[in-house]
Amino acid sequence: MVELDYIATEQRNENTSNIDSKSVYEMVRLMNEEDKKVAFAVEKELGKIAKASEVIYGQIRKGGRLVYIGCGTSGRLGILDAVECPPTFGTDPQLIQAIIAGGTEAIFRAKEGAEDDGQEGREDLEKIGFCEKDVLVGLAASGRTPYVLGAMAYAREKGAPIIAVTCCPDSAIDQMADIGIAPMPGPEVITGSTRLKSGTAEKMVLNMLSTTVMIQMGKVYGNLMVDVKATNEKLLERTVRIVKTCTHASDEEARRVLKECEYSAKAAIVMILTGAGSQEAKALLEEKNGRIQEILKAAQKEGASV
Repeated sequence: MVELDYIATEQRNENTSNIDSKSVYEMVRLMNEEDKKVAFAVEKELGKIAKASEVIYGQIRKGGRLVYIGCGTSGRLGILDAVECPPTFGTDPQLIQAIIAGGTEAIFRAKEGAEDDGQEGREDLEKIGFCEKDVLVGLAASGRTPYVLGAMAYAREKGAPIIAVTCCPDSAIDQMADIGIAPMPGPEVITGSTRLKSGTAEKMVLNMLSTTVMIQMGKVYGNLMVDVKATNEKLLERTVRIVKTCTHASDEEARRVLKECEYSAKAAIVMILTGAGSQEAKALLEEKNGRIQEILKAAQKEGASV
């Protein structure tokens, strides 16, 4: 039997105990007041979030993958973060994956009973060939979900690093992880509804993890998403704008160079700033692990030494 009295996310919020008798404006004001607490709760975990990002990047450099696993809201948040990385950062869809208890159907229709099966968590990791090069991020606001615990136990057996994202410090999931990230945003506006503050806290943590990993991978130059894929008209125009912003090239030049390098913003930036051809630019990016800053530093140093 689950002892809800001891789970932080199941506690009653005294600030909203009479929310059902308030005006609609007062309801949203109360929700807004509670949401303000989330960022401060995440702030207390920044050291662990940074450490986790470094671990994830290290595993990716070894050829591994980042795998999120969770149930319900937490599982859906993992999916949201994973599927946004390819269009935003030009990553292979296999690099960052997300698994939800109950499979694809559970994304759209709740299958809450699936979270109680620890063996299924193990089997779902086994299906994707999870190994020691990968890194697992277990997601569970309550910190006690058997499905996630089963997956984490499997990852431990494989020798892979384990990160937990929960809103219950010292919970089973928090304790099983190598790095436990556990912001405490406080009791929910509606008791136990972790799609609210807890979900927001988890989303903020996942934003930080994936974004900082992508920055370390050279997917960002300045604060621009230079590996964006120009797969529609809006993204094509964004790509042109990025190249113009980074190089001060004219619109005509940016479009011409982008066409030469098959619309790779990174290659176009390197070509314009260094005078390299498209193949040379791509080779330089490969050599410097996609980091434009490193290419420019090397070019400046070479120019200074001539």
